[in-house]
Amino acid sequence: MRTEKGKTQQAIASLQTLTQKYNPAYPFEYHFLDELYEQQYKSEMVVGSLVRIFAVMAILISSLGLFGLATFTAEQRTMEIGIRKVLGASVTGIAALLSREFLSLVLIAIVIASPIAWWAANNWLGGFAYRIPVSWQVFALAGFAAILIALITVSSRAIKAALTNPVEALRSE
Repeated sequence: MRTEKGKTQQAIASLQTLTQKYNPAYPFEYHFLDELYEQQYKSEMVVGSLVRIFAVMAILISSLGLFGLATFTAEQRTMEIGIRKVLGASVTGIAALLSREFLSLVLIAIVIASPIAWWAANNWLGGFAYRIPVSWQVFALAGFAAILIALITVSSRAIKAALTNPVEALRSE
């Protein structure tokens, strides 16, 4: 039943007297539609907050892993970086050289993960009465964010490796 704004309590009282008049054995119970919808979607809100927390944790853990891998790669290629610097390579060129292989791995991961994420999102949204289509812009934005995070993480270590003194790099070997 719809009521006018501000007259909800009057409508409930009149419905209660009407119910007691025509069916006194049946107890009068009422619910508000917005409260019922909120109860139905409460689990979705909890899942949404959990997904946000775990997504941030996954981004942090993967960034730490990328940083560690970039550090390891830079240490393994210290001699190569030193030789390239002696032969005139720029800092941006060396940083791009070290970052390129990591970015290609991130691109491969995006290509593999995007169809799986699209399928999972469509299956999850299929359970709702009013659903929205999953657009490709969401995946493009997520892929761009992943590339940006990986680029920032890896290039920070690659620039540090490119700025080292080539004499020290060649002398250490």
